Amino acid sequence: MGQETPIFTRMYDFLSWLLPASNHFPTAHRHTFTRRLLDAAFDLEEQLEAANHRKGVDRLERLSQADESLDKVRTYLRLAQNWGWFTPGQYQHAARMTTEIGKLLGGWTKVTHA
Repeated sequence: MGQETPIFTRMYDFLSWLLPASNHFPTAHRHTFTRRLLDAAFDLEEQLEAANHRKGVDRLERLSQADESLDKVRTYLRLAQNWGWFTPGQYQHAARMTTEIGKLLGGWTKVTHA
């Protein structure tokens, strides 16, 4: 896998969308909730990068960590939607992006397991 593979392209697109979108969250939550959301998203990116540089069991471990971070991102996105910090269209866009990243991650995990 290289940087031009779909999962890295989708992660770049997601991060490029998420950062400006999160700038519109209430300032009172910028150092708590927004920070946790962005940390989870950046952790996901870093875990994918680390997995790309490993093989076998070490790669599977990083992919598993990435899956955990993706779950956190999804939870934080749902909370932001529930609190009205995203428009329905923004949330749908984020959900589509994270679903695609999840499918790519699952496929990568599956071929690594084989």
